[in-house]
Amino acid sequence: MAIKLNNRLKNFKRRFSIRFLINFITAVGIYTIALLAVYFVGREICSVIIWQSDSVLYRLLKLTDSVVFLIFIWSIGFIILFIIYWVKVIGYLEKIIQATETIYTSKDELIELPAELNEVEKQMNEIRFNLRKNERAAREAEQRKNDLVIYLAHDLKTPLTSVIGYLTLLRDEQQISEELRMKYLSISLDKAERLEDLINEFFEITRFNLTNLTLDISRVNLNRMMEQITYEFKPMFEEKHLKCSLKITSDINIRFDVNKMQRVFDNLIRNAINYSFENSTIEISVTQLEDSVQLSFHNQGNTIPKEKLNRIFEQFYRLDTSRTTKTGGAGLGLAIAKEIIELHKGTISAFSENEITRFEVMIPNSL
Repeated sequence: MAIKLNNRLKNFKRRFSIRFLINFITAVGIYTIALLAVYFVGREICSVIIWQSDSVLYRLLKLTDSVVFLIFIWSIGFIILFIIYWVKVIGYLEKIIQATETIYTSKDELIELPAELNEVEKQMNEIRFNLRKNERAAREAEQRKNDLVIYLAHDLKTPLTSVIGYLTLLRDEQQISEELRMKYLSISLDKAERLEDLINEFFEITRFNLTNLTLDISRVNLNRMMEQITYEFKPMFEEKHLKCSLKITSDINIRFDVNKMQRVFDNLIRNAINYSFENSTIEISVTQLEDSVQLSFHNQGNTIPKEKLNRIFEQFYRLDTSRTTKTGGAGLGLAIAKEIIELHKGTISAFSENEITRFEVMIPNSL
Protein backbone atom coordinates (compact mmCIF):
# COMPACT_ATOMS: atom_id res chain seq x y z
CA MET A 1 0.00 0.00 0.00
CA ALA A 2 2.78 2.44 0.98
CA ILE A 3 4.85 1.53 -2.12
CA LYS A 4 1.85 2.02 -4.40
CA LEU A 5 1.08 5.40 -2.82
CA ASN A 6 4.72 6.47 -3.10
CA ASN A 7 4.74 5.58 -6.82
CA ARG A 8 1.53 7.55 -7.36
CA LEU A 9 3.04 10.60 -5.65
CA LYS A 10 6.19 10.35 -7.79
CA ASN A 11 4.07 10.15 -10.94
CA PHE A 12 2.07 13.17 -9.82
CA LYS A 13 5.28 15.11 -9.06
CA ARG A 14 6.55 14.43 -12.58
CA ARG A 15 3.24 15.37 -14.22
CA PHE A 16 2.87 18.50 -12.06
CA SER A 17 6.42 19.63 -12.86
CA ILE A 18 5.83 19.19 -16.59
CA ARG A 19 2.48 20.97 -16.40
CA PHE A 20 3.99 23.86 -14.38
CA LEU A 21 6.87 24.20 -16.85
CA ILE A 22 4.49 24.21 -19.84
CA ASN A 23 2.28 26.84 -18.19
CA PHE A 24 5.30 29.02 -17.38
CA ILE A 25 6.74 28.74 -20.90
CA THR A 26 3.30 29.50 -22.36
CA ALA A 27 2.98 32.61 -20.19
CA VAL A 28 6.46 33.78 -21.22
CA GLY A 29 5.61 33.12 -24.87
CA ILE A 30 2.37 35.09 -24.69
CA TYR A 31 4.18 37.93 -22.90
CA THR A 32 6.93 37.96 -25.55
CA ILE A 33 4.44 38.03 -28.42
CA ALA A 34 2.42 40.78 -26.73
CA LEU A 35 5.58 42.85 -26.10
CA LEU A 36 6.74 42.52 -29.70
CA ALA A 37 3.25 43.38 -30.96
CA VAL A 38 3.15 46.54 -28.83
CA TYR A 39 6.67 47.45 -29.93
CA PHE A 40 6.03 47.15 -33.66
CA VAL A 41 2.55 48.65 -33.52
CA GLY A 42 4.00 51.54 -31.54
CA ARG A 43 6.72 52.07 -34.13
CA GLU A 44 4.18 52.13 -36.93
CA ILE A 45 2.03 54.69 -35.11
CA CYS A 46 5.02 56.84 -34.28
CA SER A 47 6.27 56.73 -37.88
CA VAL A 48 3.19 58.49 -39.23
CA ILE A 49 3.43 61.34 -36.73
CA ILE A 50 5.59 64.37 -37.46
CA TRP A 51 7.76 64.99 -34.39
CA GLN A 52 9.74 68.06 -33.39
CA SER A 53 13.40 67.13 -32.85
CA ASP A 54 13.54 69.05 -29.62
CA SER A 55 10.39 67.38 -28.25
CA VAL A 56 10.88 65.58 -24.90
CA LEU A 57 8.46 62.81 -25.90
CA TYR A 58 10.31 62.36 -29.18
CA ARG A 59 13.63 61.97 -27.37
CA LEU A 60 12.07 59.49 -24.93
CA LEU A 61 10.61 57.38 -27.72
CA LYS A 62 13.93 57.51 -29.52
CA LEU A 63 15.59 55.98 -26.50
CA THR A 64 13.08 53.10 -26.39
CA ASP A 65 13.56 52.34 -30.08
CA SER A 66 16.43 49.91 -29.55
CA VAL A 67 16.99 46.14 -29.13
CA VAL A 68 18.75 46.68 -25.82
CA PHE A 69 15.75 48.46 -24.35
CA LEU A 70 13.43 45.77 -25.70
CA ILE A 71 15.53 43.03 -24.08
CA PHE A 72 15.58 45.02 -20.84
CA ILE A 73 11.78 45.31 -20.77
CA TRP A 74 11.42 41.60 -21.70
CA SER A 75 13.80 40.63 -18.86
CA ILE A 76 11.81 42.61 -16.32
CA GLY A 77 8.61 40.92 -17.47
CA PHE A 78 10.28 37.50 -17.37
CA ILE A 79 11.42 38.10 -13.78
CA ILE A 80 7.93 39.26 -12.76
CA LEU A 81 6.35 36.14 -14.33
CA PHE A 82 8.93 33.91 -12.64
CA ILE A 83 8.21 35.51 -9.25
CA ILE A 84 4.44 35.13 -9.80
CA TYR A 85 4.79 31.41 -10.59
CA TRP A 86 7.32 30.91 -7.80
CA VAL A 87 4.96 32.48 -5.27
CA LYS A 88 2.19 30.28 -6.68
CA VAL A 89 4.27 27.12 -6.11
CA ILE A 90 5.19 28.27 -2.58
CA GLY A 91 1.46 28.80 -1.95
CA TYR A 92 0.76 25.23 -3.11
CA LEU A 93 3.47 23.90 -0.79
CA GLU A 94 2.06 25.84 2.17
CA LYS A 95 -1.41 24.43 1.49
CA ILE A 96 0.01 20.89 1.25
CA ILE A 97 1.93 21.37 4.53
CA GLN A 98 -1.22 22.66 6.26
CA ALA A 99 -3.21 19.74 4.85
CA THR A 100 -0.51 17.30 6.04
CA GLU A 101 -0.83 18.66 9.57
CA THR A 102 -4.60 18.08 9.52
CA ILE A 103 -4.17 14.42 8.53
CA TYR A 104 -3.40 13.52 12.13
CA THR A 105 -6.11 15.62 13.74
CA SER A 106 -9.20 13.96 15.18
CA LYS A 107 -11.55 15.96 12.98
CA ASP A 108 -13.23 14.08 10.13
CA GLU A 109 -13.46 16.92 7.60
CA LEU A 110 -12.10 16.17 4.16
CA ILE A 111 -8.90 17.89 3.05
CA GLU A 112 -9.51 20.50 0.35
CA LEU A 113 -6.78 21.77 -1.98
CA PRO A 114 -6.78 23.92 -5.15
CA ALA A 115 -7.99 22.28 -8.36
CA GLU A 116 -4.39 21.94 -9.61
CA LEU A 117 -3.66 19.68 -6.63
CA ASN A 118 -6.77 17.54 -7.04
CA GLU A 119 -4.77 14.30 -7.24
CA VAL A 120 -2.77 15.13 -4.10
CA GLU A 121 -6.05 15.98 -2.36
CA LYS A 122 -7.49 12.55 -3.20
CA GLN A 123 -4.36 10.75 -2.04
CA MET A 124 -4.16 12.71 1.22
CA ASN A 125 -7.82 12.00 1.95
CA GLU A 126 -7.14 8.33 1.21
CA ILE A 127 -4.23 8.38 3.67
CA ARG A 128 -6.45 10.13 6.23
CA PHE A 129 -9.20 7.54 5.76
CA ASN A 130 -6.79 4.59 6.10
CA LEU A 131 -5.20 6.18 9.16
CA ARG A 132 -8.58 6.60 10.86
CA LYS A 133 -9.49 3.03 9.88
CA ASN A 134 -6.24 1.64 11.34
CA GLU A 135 -6.67 3.71 14.51
CA ARG A 136 -10.20 2.36 15.00
CA ALA A 137 -8.99 -1.20 14.34
CA ALA A 138 -6.14 -0.75 16.84
CA ARG A 139 -8.51 0.65 19.48
CA GLU A 140 -10.96 -2.20 18.91
CA ALA A 141 -8.16 -4.78 19.12
CA GLU A 142 -6.85 -3.19 22.31
CA GLN A 143 -10.35 -3.17 23.80
CA ARG A 144 -10.88 -6.83 22.83
CA LYS A 145 -7.55 -7.70 24.41
CA ASN A 146 -8.41 -5.84 27.62
CA ASP A 147 -11.83 -7.50 27.77
CA LEU A 148 -10.21 -10.87 27.17
CA VAL A 149 -7.65 -10.38 29.94
CA ILE A 150 -10.45 -9.43 32.33
CA TYR A 151 -12.44 -12.51 31.33
CA LEU A 152 -9.39 -14.75 31.66
CA ALA A 153 -8.49 -13.34 35.07
CA HIS A 154 -12.06 -13.97 36.23
CA ASP A 155 -12.17 -17.45 34.65
CA LEU A 156 -8.94 -18.52 36.35
CA LYS A 157 -10.74 -18.46 39.68
CA THR A 158 -13.39 -21.05 38.76
CA PRO A 159 -11.21 -24.07 37.83
CA LEU A 160 -8.69 -23.19 40.54
CA THR A 161 -11.42 -23.14 43.16
CA SER A 162 -12.73 -26.51 41.91
CA VAL A 163 -9.27 -28.11 41.96
CA ILE A 164 -8.61 -26.89 45.49
CA GLY A 165 -12.09 -28.00 46.60
CA TYR A 166 -11.88 -31.55 45.27
CA LEU A 167 -8.27 -32.04 46.42
CA THR A 168 -9.34 -30.86 49.88
CA LEU A 169 -12.16 -33.45 49.87
CA LEU A 170 -9.70 -36.17 48.88
CA ARG A 171 -7.39 -35.15 51.71
CA ASP A 172 -10.06 -34.80 54.41
CA GLU A 173 -12.37 -37.72 53.58
CA GLN A 174 -10.27 -40.77 54.47
CA GLN A 175 -13.11 -43.29 54.07
CA ILE A 176 -14.16 -42.17 50.57
CA SER A 177 -14.99 -44.95 48.10
CA GLU A 178 -12.65 -45.76 45.22
CA GLU A 179 -15.36 -44.83 42.70
CA LEU A 180 -15.90 -41.41 44.28
CA ARG A 181 -12.14 -40.91 44.58
CA MET A 182 -11.70 -41.52 40.84
CA LYS A 183 -14.58 -39.15 40.10
CA TYR A 184 -13.01 -36.38 42.19
CA LEU A 185 -9.61 -36.95 40.55
CA SER A 186 -11.17 -36.90 37.09
CA ILE A 187 -12.95 -33.62 37.78
CA SER A 188 -9.77 -32.13 39.30
CA LEU A 189 -7.79 -33.16 36.22
CA ASP A 190 -10.37 -31.60 33.85
CA LYS A 191 -10.33 -28.37 35.83
CA ALA A 192 -6.53 -28.36 35.95
CA GLU A 193 -6.39 -28.81 32.17
CA ARG A 194 -8.83 -25.94 31.74
CA LEU A 195 -6.62 -23.85 34.04
CA GLU A 196 -3.62 -24.74 31.87
CA ASP A 197 -5.52 -23.63 28.74
CA LEU A 198 -6.32 -20.27 30.32
CA ILE A 199 -2.70 -19.73 31.39
CA ASN A 200 -1.55 -20.63 27.89
CA GLU A 201 -3.89 -17.97 26.54
CA PHE A 202 -2.15 -15.42 28.75
CA PHE A 203 1.23 -16.54 27.39
CA GLU A 204 -0.14 -16.36 23.84
CA ILE A 205 -1.20 -12.73 24.33
CA THR A 206 2.21 -11.84 25.79
CA ARG A 207 4.18 -13.61 23.05
CA PHE A 208 2.15 -11.95 20.31
CA ASN A 209 2.86 -8.49 21.67
CA LEU A 210 6.54 -8.97 22.52
CA THR A 211 7.83 -11.20 19.74
CA ASN A 212 8.91 -9.93 16.33
CA LEU A 213 8.45 -12.81 13.92
CA THR A 214 11.50 -13.64 11.82
CA LEU A 215 11.88 -16.58 9.45
CA ASP A 216 14.36 -19.46 9.65
CA ILE A 217 14.03 -20.98 6.18
CA SER A 218 14.80 -24.64 5.46
CA ARG A 219 13.65 -27.31 2.99
CA VAL A 220 11.02 -29.80 4.15
CA ASN A 221 9.00 -32.67 2.72
CA LEU A 222 5.44 -31.35 3.08
CA ASN A 223 3.90 -34.83 2.75
CA ARG A 224 5.70 -36.20 5.81
CA MET A 225 5.12 -32.99 7.76
CA MET A 226 1.34 -33.03 7.21
CA GLU A 227 1.13 -36.76 7.97
CA GLN A 228 2.96 -36.22 11.27
CA ILE A 229 0.86 -33.21 12.27
CA THR A 230 -2.47 -34.96 11.57
CA TYR A 231 -1.26 -38.04 13.45
CA GLU A 232 -0.48 -35.93 16.52
CA PHE A 233 -4.08 -34.68 16.52
CA LYS A 234 -5.47 -38.24 16.55
CA PRO A 235 -6.52 -38.12 20.25
CA MET A 236 -8.46 -34.88 19.65
CA PHE A 237 -10.14 -36.38 16.56
CA GLU A 238 -11.21 -39.43 18.55
CA GLU A 239 -12.44 -37.36 21.49
CA LYS A 240 -14.91 -35.58 19.22
CA HIS A 241 -15.58 -38.64 17.02
CA LEU A 242 -14.07 -36.97 13.96
CA LYS A 243 -12.31 -38.42 10.97
CA CYS A 244 -9.44 -36.75 9.12
CA SER A 245 -8.89 -37.16 5.39
CA LEU A 246 -5.46 -36.06 4.11
CA LYS A 247 -5.04 -35.83 0.31
CA ILE A 248 -1.71 -34.86 -1.26
CA THR A 249 -1.43 -34.95 -5.05
CA SER A 250 2.33 -35.54 -5.27
CA ASP A 251 5.57 -35.63 -3.34
CA ILE A 252 6.10 -31.97 -2.41
CA ASN A 253 9.34 -30.43 -1.17
CA ILE A 254 9.16 -26.77 -0.23
CA ARG A 255 11.23 -24.11 1.55
CA PHE A 256 9.77 -22.30 4.55
CA ASP A 257 10.15 -21.82 8.29
CA VAL A 258 9.15 -25.28 9.50
CA ASN A 259 8.38 -24.37 13.12
CA LYS A 260 6.26 -21.36 12.25
CA MET A 261 4.37 -23.10 9.46
CA GLN A 262 3.71 -26.01 11.82
CA ARG A 263 2.13 -23.47 14.14
CA VAL A 264 -0.08 -22.30 11.25
CA PHE A 265 -1.22 -25.83 10.41
CA ASP A 266 -1.76 -26.62 14.11
CA ASN A 267 -3.98 -23.55 14.49
CA LEU A 268 -6.02 -24.36 11.38
CA ILE A 269 -6.54 -28.02 12.36
CA ARG A 270 -7.34 -27.12 15.97
CA ASN A 271 -9.81 -24.50 14.71
CA ALA A 272 -11.45 -27.10 12.44
CA ILE A 273 -11.75 -29.55 15.36
CA ASN A 274 -13.25 -26.97 17.71
CA TYR A 275 -15.93 -25.86 15.27
CA SER A 276 -16.78 -29.20 13.59
CA PHE A 277 -19.97 -31.17 14.07
CA GLU A 278 -19.40 -34.46 15.88
CA ASN A 279 -19.09 -37.56 13.68
CA SER A 280 -18.03 -35.45 10.68
CA THR A 281 -14.87 -35.48 8.55
CA ILE A 282 -12.15 -32.85 8.36
CA GLU A 283 -10.65 -32.80 4.87
CA ILE A 284 -7.12 -31.53 4.28
CA SER A 285 -5.83 -31.34 0.72
CA VAL A 286 -2.40 -30.28 -0.52
CA THR A 287 -1.93 -29.47 -4.21
CA GLN A 288 1.23 -28.57 -6.12
CA LEU A 289 0.54 -25.69 -8.52
CA GLU A 290 2.85 -24.11 -11.08
CA ASP A 291 4.38 -21.48 -8.82
CA SER A 292 2.88 -22.25 -5.40
CA VAL A 293 1.46 -24.89 -3.08
CA GLN A 294 -2.22 -24.77 -2.13
CA LEU A 295 -3.47 -26.20 1.18
CA SER A 296 -7.19 -26.43 1.93
CA PHE A 297 -8.75 -27.24 5.31
CA HIS A 298 -12.47 -28.20 5.15
CA ASN A 299 -14.71 -28.91 8.09
CA GLN A 300 -18.46 -29.31 8.60
CA GLY A 301 -19.86 -26.90 11.17
CA ASN A 302 -22.15 -23.97 11.66
CA THR A 303 -21.88 -21.47 8.83
CA ILE A 304 -19.85 -18.44 9.87
CA PRO A 305 -21.82 -15.21 9.24
CA LYS A 306 -20.28 -12.92 6.63
CA GLU A 307 -19.66 -10.08 9.08
CA LYS A 308 -17.70 -12.43 11.34
CA LEU A 309 -15.89 -14.06 8.43
CA ASN A 310 -14.57 -10.65 7.35
CA ARG A 311 -13.01 -10.14 10.80
CA ILE A 312 -11.82 -13.66 11.48
CA PHE A 313 -8.11 -12.80 11.06
CA GLU A 314 -8.22 -9.78 13.41
CA GLN A 315 -6.23 -9.86 16.65
CA PHE A 316 -8.19 -11.03 19.70
CA TYR A 317 -11.33 -11.63 17.63
CA ARG A 318 -13.19 -14.75 18.81
CA LEU A 319 -15.97 -16.44 16.86
CA ASP A 320 -17.35 -17.82 20.10
CA THR A 321 -17.59 -14.91 22.54
CA SER A 322 -18.86 -17.13 25.35
CA ARG A 323 -16.27 -17.72 28.04
CA THR A 324 -18.01 -20.91 29.15
CA THR A 325 -16.89 -22.91 26.12
CA LYS A 326 -13.53 -24.24 25.03
CA THR A 327 -13.98 -23.47 21.36
CA GLY A 328 -12.60 -19.94 21.55
CA GLY A 329 -9.04 -19.21 22.63
CA ALA A 330 -7.38 -15.86 22.92
CA GLY A 331 -8.46 -14.96 19.41
CA LEU A 332 -4.86 -14.91 18.21
CA GLY A 333 -4.46 -18.23 16.39
CA LEU A 334 -5.72 -17.07 13.00
CA ALA A 335 -4.15 -13.60 13.35
CA ILE A 336 -0.75 -15.21 13.97
CA ALA A 337 -1.32 -17.70 11.12
CA LYS A 338 -2.04 -14.83 8.73
CA GLU A 339 1.08 -12.93 9.83
CA ILE A 340 3.31 -15.99 9.38
CA ILE A 341 1.88 -16.82 5.94
CA GLU A 342 2.26 -13.22 4.75
CA LEU A 343 5.88 -13.25 5.95
CA HIS A 344 6.29 -16.17 3.54
CA LYS A 345 4.75 -13.94 0.81
CA GLY A 346 1.69 -16.21 0.78
CA THR A 347 -2.03 -15.68 1.34
CA ILE A 348 -4.76 -17.17 3.53
CA SER A 349 -8.49 -16.92 2.87
CA ALA A 350 -11.61 -18.12 4.67
CA PHE A 351 -14.93 -19.24 3.13
CA SER A 352 -18.08 -20.49 4.82
CA GLU A 353 -21.46 -21.48 3.39
CA ASN A 354 -23.95 -24.34 3.64
CA GLU A 355 -22.35 -25.53 6.91
CA ILE A 356 -18.97 -26.01 5.21
CA THR A 357 -16.01 -23.87 6.30
CA ARG A 358 -12.82 -23.78 4.25
CA PHE A 359 -9.47 -22.16 4.90
CA GLU A 360 -7.24 -21.87 1.86
CA VAL A 361 -3.49 -21.25 2.15
CA MET A 362 -1.23 -20.38 -0.80
CA ILE A 363 2.55 -20.62 -0.28
CA PRO A 364 4.96 -19.67 -3.10
CA ASN A 365 7.42 -22.36 -4.22
CA SER A 366 10.39 -20.02 -4.28
CA LEU A 367 11.37 -18.18 -1.11
